[in-house]
Amino acid sequence: MFERLVARLRVVERAFIAVIMIAMSIMFFINVVVREVSPRLAVDLDWIEQATLFALAWLVFVGLGLALEQRRHIAMTALNQKLPAPVRRLLYKLINLTGLAFCLFITKISFDLALFILHTGQVSPTLNISMAVLYCAVPVGFALLAFRYLLELFDIQDRTKITATVEY
Repeated sequence: MFERLVARLRVVERAFIAVIMIAMSIMFFINVVVREVSPRLAVDLDWIEQATLFALAWLVFVGLGLALEQRRHIAMTALNQKLPAPVRRLLYKLINLTGLAFCLFITKISFDLALFILHTGQVSPTLNISMAVLYCAVPVGFALLAFRYLLELFDIQDRTKITATVEY
């Protein structure tokens, strides 16, 4: 049951990232074509650059958990593999506990910052939406990363046994 929930979360994350990538590509393509064909019309599309920057921030932070799960984060495996199995397991537990604590800390701080930005009323100049939308990417991404560390900590998932593959 829990594994199906994690699998669904993974599908949602991948779909979200795919939609953002496609949307960013389309927006940049339109922006380039309009600037080349009709520079006067390009002024009306000045929001595209900021929208793609917002989307890029969301893409990066939502992808953190998936990157950890697929062993795309930096790791010192050369040293780890030379350690005896019990020491290696303890080391990975310590790494996961430290990662979880760090992610929860960043989630809390970034959530507080996003709330602060929301209450200040800061608005994106070209999109005319709250800047809190941009700042919310950080707590969401680090919460997803913390969830992955939690799964590792309780042996629900083990990235050391998962081969890093990219699914298309």
